[in-house]
Amino acid sequence: MAPRPTRGTFKFDKYYLVMEALREFGRESGEAITEYAPEPMPRQWLEAVHCPSYVDEVFRAEVPREKERRIGFPVTPAIASRVRHTNGGTWLAAKLAMQHGYAANSAAGSHHALHDTGAGYCVFNDLAVATNRLIAEGDAVRVLIVDLDVHQGDGTASLLAGREDVFTFSMHADKNFPVRKARSSLDIGLTDGIDDDGFMEELSRRLPQVLDQFAPDFVFYQAGVDPHAEDRLGRLNLSDEGLIARDTFVVDQSRGRGLPIASALGGGYGDDQRVVGQRHARSMLAMARANRAHPNTIAGFREG
Repeated sequence: MAPRPTRGTFKFDKYYLVMEALREFGRESGEAITEYAPEPMPRQWLEAVHCPSYVDEVFRAEVPREKERRIGFPVTPAIASRVRHTNGGTWLAAKLAMQHGYAANSAAGSHHALHDTGAGYCVFNDLAVATNRLIAEGDAVRVLIVDLDVHQGDGTASLLAGREDVFTFSMHADKNFPVRKARSSLDIGLTDGIDDDGFMEELSRRLPQVLDQFAPDFVFYQAGVDPHAEDRLGRLNLSDEGLIARDTFVVDQSRGRGLPIASALGGGYGDDQRVVGQRHARSMLAMARANRAHPNTIAGFREG
């Protein structure tokens, strides 16, 4: 957590509320939840994806106002420290998934951050940074990023464009932010108001094809809950049950092929942050349950 900035509209409250909900649901259900505190992502890996000058602006907490306006809040020293740790958290979740089949970062999923600036409440793009590091260090050869946030993963698509060892799949509300879309490896723009059945029909047709044709050895999943019907910034019409069906399907499709999968929190917005936090927590617990249904064997896992 970081103190809420004095400027900007983004509410940081949901992150500690997510953890409160996870612990509470875990106690109620008797499910064991193991928590890890990540180390900050080393500067060299942030600069491998983002412009070094921009990384330096963030580290010094001296991001120009025009970039802060694109981000949606000022980058204070506390925020600068926070985003380094959330980026480290996505990489740590990937390493843990390689041991356990599935792991979650209870923050991050900052898929709008671009090469030389942040955008859309995102400072550094943890999905792109962690993907690049996993491949560079030999932990993965081919990475699939499944982005089912209601908003297109434009930053991730832009930062990883042209790489044959990364596939970016974004299924999002076509008329939602960002207005100008980037080009993912595969983009599925959904019509406003699509419901559980329509969403799952499209996902069940597309995702297995991508997994079989691209043949990744690792999957990152941007598991935003903002496709929910009650989300303040969404335009889709998924129910609580629809989100759980979506998340379970993604994990089943990955783990059924022996692939480790790590999720990042992604978007979720509403006037009652506690409700949003519970929505995220249910999402992660549903994925953990789906993972337990599969043998703990990881295809091509390299210890290290």
